[in-house]
Amino acid sequence: MFYGWRVVGVCFAAAVFTWGLGVFGGSVYLSEIRAAHGWPTALVSSALTVFYLTNALALPAVGAAIDRHGSRLVMTCGVLLLAVGVAGIGQLQAVWQLYAAFFCMGLGYATMSVTGLSATIAPWFERHQGRSIALALTGASFGAMLVVPALVFAIAAFGFGPATLAAAAVLVAVMTPLALVVLRYRRPADLCLSRDGEPMAEPMAGSAPARPADARRDAVRSLRLWSIAIGFALGLLVQVGFLTHHYALAVPMLGAEAAGLLVGATGAAGLAGRLVLARVIDSADPRRYTMGVLAVQALALGGFALWPSVAVLVPVSLIYGFCLGQITTLSPIVVRREFGAEAFGSIYGVAGTAIQFCSAFGPVFYGLLVGWLGGYAGVLGVAAGFELAALVVLGIGRAGAHRRMQLADRP
Repeated sequence: MFYGWRVVGVCFAAAVFTWGLGVFGGSVYLSEIRAAHGWPTALVSSALTVFYLTNALALPAVGAAIDRHGSRLVMTCGVLLLAVGVAGIGQLQAVWQLYAAFFCMGLGYATMSVTGLSATIAPWFERHQGRSIALALTGASFGAMLVVPALVFAIAAFGFGPATLAAAAVLVAVMTPLALVVLRYRRPADLCLSRDGEPMAEPMAGSAPARPADARRDAVRSLRLWSIAIGFALGLLVQVGFLTHHYALAVPMLGAEAAGLLVGATGAAGLAGRLVLARVIDSADPRRYTMGVLAVQALALGGFALWPSVAVLVPVSLIYGFCLGQITTLSPIVVRREFGAEAFGSIYGVAGTAIQFCSAFGPVFYGLLVGWLGGYAGVLGVAAGFELAALVVLGIGRAGAHRRMQLADRP
């Protein structure tokens, strides 16, 4: 088996822990910290915002470090930082420790979030670039389905503090050897292979690869990169807000138990979406594919805004979840396809910062709109408009790229 698939396996395992203990575990930490210390919801929620913002601001440095030094030590440091944060959350004695724990978690998450994992995989594949990234990020769905229930069970059985210590210990025990052993090779050339496991070809006379610094500078100046960053930032702002408020939206219409089942089914639909994406994306134009997914999401949200009922809410949730699982995976695939593997970490780090920074405010965005509009139907109508705006921005970037190619082909 081509060694690159082992790298994908390590990234899959990293995604399971990172999203399970980081992103999806956030709601568990919020509840347990409030119960243990009596701190206001707004205070604990602000620490979660610190987690997301720390991740966003660290992404350019993480991408550049992976381009320069590889993922082995970067991911190992990230594992240790995430473990320190998770363990610290269960041992809090003061408010400043709350923020310090989520700050450590944010740094660790940055090394194993979409940017870190995509930059790790990018040098290994060409024909299977989309499939490899999509399969690795499928671990995020398994993190929600496996790690979060295990964490909740451990808290009920042993208490919050011991459970977080145990979770941190398992994270270190599993991920540290995987990162140090499997990621000792940075690229297929270290094994005398080309991407996808092909035999290494002789370099053409007079050819030289682009310097990473030049590739990053040219990308940052291009309309294509910023159309990706802004388009996905708008889309994920809506999606993070939807995930955060989905349960609150569903409870008045379905009741608590049925609402919980719907949220779980939406997560399962997201897993199905990622698996479908892994099957088809290498034969598709990823930017056009993304635009199609955004159009479906806009129609789904707009449908509920016009007909807010249980009969509409359930299919809308499942359709939106199916698309959401793809959108969260597509941004690195689009960047990799359009800008190549050279300096991918540095280039996607720039786009990822904009995307993650905006998406961190999704919950607040929905909360403010609920207060202003008096209900979720109007909120989802506005959200549908943001999905369409994201589609338009991605289309403008694609049109600009085509015009530049046509000019370059002219004699």
